[in-house]
This record gives sequence, structure tokens and C-alpha cells, in this order.
Amino acid sequence: MRSLLTLVLLLSAPAMFAQAPPAVPLTIDQKLAALDTATKAAQSAGDNAWMLVSSALVLMMTGPGLALFYGGLVRRKNILGTMMHSFILMAVVTVLWALFGYSLAFAEGNAIVGDLRYLFLEGVGSAPNADYAGTIPQSTFMVYQLMFAIITPALISGAYAERIKFSSMLLFTVLWTTIVYFPMAHMVWGKGGLLNAFTNGKIPCLDFAGGTVVHITSGVSALVCAIYLGKRTGYPQEAMKPHSMVLSVIGACMLWVGWFGFNAGSALAASGLATSAFVATHFAAAAATLGWTFAEWLGHGKPSVLGAISGCVAGLVAITPASGFVKPFPALLIGLIAGVFCYLMVTKVKAMFGYDDTLDAFGVHGAGGTLGAILTGVFATSFINDGLKDAAGKVQPLGLVDGNGQQVVNQLIGCAIAWVLAIVGTLIILKICDMTLGLRVDSDQESQGLDLSMHGEEGYNLES
Repeated sequence: MRSLLTLVLLLSAPAMFAQAPPAVPLTIDQKLAALDTATKAAQSAGDNAWMLVSSALVLMMTGPGLALFYGGLVRRKNILGTMMHSFILMAVVTVLWALFGYSLAFAEGNAIVGDLRYLFLEGVGSAPNADYAGTIPQSTFMVYQLMFAIITPALISGAYAERIKFSSMLLFTVLWTTIVYFPMAHMVWGKGGLLNAFTNGKIPCLDFAGGTVVHITSGVSALVCAIYLGKRTGYPQEAMKPHSMVLSVIGACMLWVGWFGFNAGSALAASGLATSAFVATHFAAAAATLGWTFAEWLGHGKPSVLGAISGCVAGLVAITPASGFVKPFPALLIGLIAGVFCYLMVTKVKAMFGYDDTLDAFGVHGAGGTLGAILTGVFATSFINDGLKDAAGKVQPLGLVDGNGQQVVNQLIGCAIAWVLAIVGTLIILKICDMTLGLRVDSDQESQGLDLSMHGEEGYNLES
């Protein structure tokens, strides 16, 4: 037995110690191709991670950010009803987006609206859509844009807070998002859109993250809603002070943080452009906070916390369209101007005309968004964003500081289109809601508060 084992080992030894044939060395072209594949995979992973984080940040702006910010500013009897406006829209708009909204906004159609190729999100998967973002899955781009669609109608709720029926609010949101938001998003950001500067739109308007699409449409629509519904019972004779500034400050801080996803995320990549938009966003918010605070200090003798957080939001709104186009110092300037301008809109212009915009959605978003969109045409520069090129690949000048004064005119036209769409669309929708469901709660329900009259609950149980 031992001899047999020895014989087997001797016979198998050559095979055991024989070396495998040497591997064929890769050519230079093969090595370069492998390196290129690995680099693209790493870039895609990094960009996708940043965009998913940005999506979560933008959603946080609605809930809990806007819900807390608006909720603290209303009277105690309306906190749940007001917060519910933001929360329920996270569900309602998501369903609309999945059914047809994304397709109307971002499918290739005509200059006004997309076609239905992405109906029910058909064909929206892990493959990138090079027309928008070539390094991330289209499904990531889709869900990121969804978060913008959610917060926009939620901003309008600041104007009709404390006096609208919940059922009417739902119908209004479904119709408004379909008739106003989806077409506006396509015109500015969709391939072939009328105002899309980067896909040869007939009126090239610069809007990096939603000055026209989000803030002008929502803010102007808010003004129309406030006028159409009429004033709250007792306004302005009765004091209607915020019931919890603590909640509003927390909400404002969340909005400031979430806005980095809103603006820096609009670079659609973890890139230097995202960094530039991040810096511009932060600088503008800081300058606007100081602008509103000192304007109020001079005008009323005391700097209020409400003024400071309102200024912060005004600066964030104004820098939104410019964030990916301007240098840091112009961002500071835009924020400072916005803080003072929106302060005057809220304290002087509102009182002059006497409309009851409950939480100043127009004074901050409509006015601030319009200001920011116009100033984008002044300060936008190809030094920050070189994405606009001619047929030969030459980088084109962007704003007035680049020598392109025509861009200011383009921005004015873009603002005008957003204003007209918002006014006409909102009036039609309000009329439909009023004729079918009735818009406003009755006087007894308004006196009782929307928490109990609309939802059968109270925000605070003071008995326990």
C-alpha cells in the first residue's frame, strides 16, 4: 500500500508543479478601455448617491420643513389642518407624477408640454436619459424632479391657510399641478421646451432650480387664491399672531438645509457646479436674513425672529434660479436685495392693497422668485456654468455681466409667461372648485378652526 502511494505521488508530481501558461498581456487599448469603464462606473455611483441624498433633502423641505414653518405661523386651532396640507400633497402629487405627471413634464413633446411616452413610468428605469443626466439612472432623475413637484403646490397653501375646505384643496392641487406645474416644468426644463435655453428653446430663459417653475407659479397662484377666497373673518382688525415661533424656526432651519438638495442637486451630478450652487445658496440665505432683519430693525425698532426666518426663505427663493450661474459675491448681493425687497412686499405692499395672504406666500415666493429670475439675467456668467454652447462647441455668454444684455429681456419674458399661466390657470381652477365643492369653510367652521371642523382632531391636548 505504501509503495502504491509512493508511485502515485511520483507520477503526479510533474502535473502538480507545472506552471500555468503565462497570461496574454493586455494591450494599451484594452487597459485604457478597462480604466474608462471603471472611471465611468465610479462617477455614476458617486453622482447617483448625491442625487438620492438631494432627493431626500428636497422631500424634507416639504415634510417636515414647510409643514413646521407654516404650521407654527397659523393660530393654534389650525396647526393640524395647515400641516396636513403639506403632508397629504406628498402622497397626492406622487401618485399624479407616477401616472402621467413625469411624462407631461419631461417626455419629448411640443414646446409647451411633453407627450405620454412615460405614462405609468413606462420605460423609466436604471438606464440614464442622456437628454437630462447621462450619469444617473433615469429613475433617479425622475424621483428627484418629483420632489420639486411636491413642494410647489404646498407653497401655495400658505395663502389659503385657515379658511379652505380640505376636499377643495385636494381638487385644486390635482388640477393646478396638471394644468400649471407640469407644462411650466416642461417649458423650462423639458427637452424642446419653449423656455429651455439648453435645448434651443425659442425664448432661452435661465432657471437653474426653479425660480419660474416653482416660486413664481406658486407665489402668483397664491396671490390669486388669497384674493379669490377673501379675507379671514376678523382680518385685519383682529390680531392673528403665530401660535408657535419655535416650530417655525425649526422649520426654517430645515428649509435652509434642504435647499442645498434643491439647488446644488440641480447640477444633477456630484460636480464642481454642484459646489458652486451650494455656496451661492448659503451665501444668499445669509445675506437675505441680515437684509430683512436690519430693514425691520430700522423700520420697527426691533429685529424679530419671524423677520429673520422670513428673510432667510426670501434669499433662498431669490437665489434658486441663479444658483448654478452666479459667483459668490453676486449671490450675496441677490440675497441682500431679496431680503429688503420681500420685507417691503410683505409689510408695505400687502397693507397697501389689503389682500389676506395668510403666510405671505406671494410676498416671499412670488415677489422673491420674480426678482431672482430677473437678476439671474444680470449676473449669470459662463465662468460658473459653461454648459451653453453653439453648434461649433464654443461657450456662449450667459448674462449681462458676460455682455449678453438680451438675457435680461429673455428673463422678463419668461417671468411674464409664468405669471400669465399662473393667473389664468389658477382662476379657472378656483372657479371649477367653487362651482363643484365650494372653496371656503363656513363661518362656524372657520371660528372653530380647521383642526376640529375638517379633521376632528386638535394639535394640542392640554388636558393630559
